[in-house]
Amino acid sequence: MKLVCERSRLRGEVSIPGSKSHTIRAVAIASLADGESRIRAPLESEDSRAAVEAFRALGAQIETRPDLWRVAGVGGQLRAPENVIDVTNSGTTLRIAMGSCALLRSGMAVLTGDEQIRRRPGGPLAASLTDLGARVRSTRGNGCAPFVIEGMLRGGETTIEAVTSQYLSSLLLNTPLAEGDSTIHVSLLNEQPYVEMTLDWLEKQGIQLEREGFKEFRIKGAQRYRPIQRRIPGDFSSATFFLGAGALGENEVDLLGLDMNDTQGDRAVVDYIRQMGARVEVMDDRIRVRARQLAGCEIDLNATPDALPMMAVLGCFARGTTRLVNVPQARLKETDRIAVMREELGKLGGRVEELADGLVVHESALNGAEVDSHGDHRVVMALAIAGCMLK
Repeated sequence: MKLVCERSRLRGEVSIPGSKSHTIRAVAIASLADGESRIRAPLESEDSRAAVEAFRALGAQIETRPDLWRVAGVGGQLRAPENVIDVTNSGTTLRIAMGSCALLRSGMAVLTGDEQIRRRPGGPLAASLTDLGARVRSTRGNGCAPFVIEGMLRGGETTIEAVTSQYLSSLLLNTPLAEGDSTIHVSLLNEQPYVEMTLDWLEKQGIQLEREGFKEFRIKGAQRYRPIQRRIPGDFSSATFFLGAGALGENEVDLLGLDMNDTQGDRAVVDYIRQMGARVEVMDDRIRVRARQLAGCEIDLNATPDALPMMAVLGCFARGTTRLVNVPQARLKETDRIAVMREELGKLGGRVEELADGLVVHESALNGAEVDSHGDHRVVMALAIAGCMLK
């Protein structure tokens, strides 16, 4: 597919779809729970459908209607899948389902995905699940999918370096159903807000755990999940691109369906664009962003790696220099977003320097050119916004 973008003035309002991160957690918990759950306003996307198909394969009965998904959970009694589970391009589904497959009492599961997924690391999670009683191996011995997984999680003690928060979220979501208690030591944690989101789900479920900040978690085993009745809030990760668009040129954009009190880390993007100079109003029913001349600054993106592509675009239109730092895990997403954004903005005339853990973006006059998404939807969306602002 080829997308053609021309200089445009953007004004109006947009309803933000449901959060992918919340939707996938809801599907996992509802599938593991006793009884019927109702998930309202879930995100309809390839990633969330991958989660639905993965947990259907493990025995959950999931009915997907527009704006309402009904899930009949398995009460922790997962069924060995009859075929390989293909998570397509969903890294969140892969990591969470790895933990769930480690709850199988008999049989085994094989998890794989597309070419990008088969390059994304999962070795530390596999090692921790093995520490806790499961048997997990990478078929190619490189710490990436396909993974062969057998249960049952017994509990115990493990240490994990969570270069992606999804490793820790998977352990936190699945160890409550292990046979015994688990202790997780965390030597490194990126993307802390996503773990906060997971902990919020667990608290609402009444799951018993103790923790020392984000360094150690002690989770009681043999617990059960209850059915959920929850509406999925709007997705701040998707909203990032509309927030960025509203901050540029002569644009004015209203975003509907967002909750600034939600646990999503990417709500910090509202503060990022304010810091750069955009005019932002947070109202009861919308967030309004109006353009103003932006100024470069330094932003720590460790908690919000998905924001890097859009913030790199904004940096090109900001006076001075913008530094996007402390986000090495951006190299482990659908593509190496640090290298890709430097390369693709360079084709448009952007002056961008690549750091080991981020980007330095200088004010640049961008001109039309053909660019490549590298198969990454966030790169596509960021470059599309850039295309609307070219000379």
